[in-house]
Amino acid sequence: MDLLVRHAKEMGIPLSPRQVEAFHTYRRELLEWNKKFNLTAITQEEQIEVRHFLDSLTCLVAMREVCGPPGRERRAGERLRLLDVGSGAGFPGVPLKIVCPRWRVVLLEATGKKVRFLEHLRDVLGLADLEILHGRAEDLAKDPAHREQYDWVVARAVAEMPALAELTLPFARLGGKVIAMKGETAEAEVAQSGRAFTVLGGELVKIVKIALPGLVEERRLVVVRKAACTPDAYPRRPGIPAKRPLK
Repeated sequence: MDLLVRHAKEMGIPLSPRQVEAFHTYRRELLEWNKKFNLTAITQEEQIEVRHFLDSLTCLVAMREVCGPPGRERRAGERLRLLDVGSGAGFPGVPLKIVCPRWRVVLLEATGKKVRFLEHLRDVLGLADLEILHGRAEDLAKDPAHREQYDWVVARAVAEMPALAELTLPFARLGGKVIAMKGETAEAEVAQSGRAFTVLGGELVKIVKIALPGLVEERRLVVVRKAACTPDAYPRRPGIPAKRPLK
């Protein structure tokens, strides 16, 4: 885990020995489960450290750039609440939980085999205050226990920005923020999302550019602030945001 430790430190995220061991266990379990289930196409150990673990931790860089240390805006005694939409094999939600154990993190995933892996991983790593939900964003966002309840909503490789805005912004509280983890198409996707942001109550804050070690392509983290309540009509029925995005 030397590569992960070194570059996380360069990002201002020093990892404790206990956290390094947790990432080591995470990688081992991911590769073991991947022999039976298609959890990831990335199977080289160093690539997992870069493309999964370090990539997930870049969310903390974006959070710092936008509002300082994450959680600073919360009142005394309150814990930061984060939702990972379409978590897959746990990215970016689980790495963020490992590094920030006091956060209350919810992972939302629609695929049953991935949910089972996440439940197993939570038990193996002993992660408290990590909730795993099997379902779709379009349905969960109608639940008052989750609608407009989160300080941060994160998503990686879920959908293009206009559709992704509809799947994430309903979960963010007023003043809360969404981080959409994107590649070099981020600016073009954001340019198509003006109507979606306006309708859903979002406003673009910043596009944070990130370079990961050994990767030619540059990463982009699109940060969107929840400026107004999302109308009750959104999100629309499952599948509709992707089929008919708000452009």
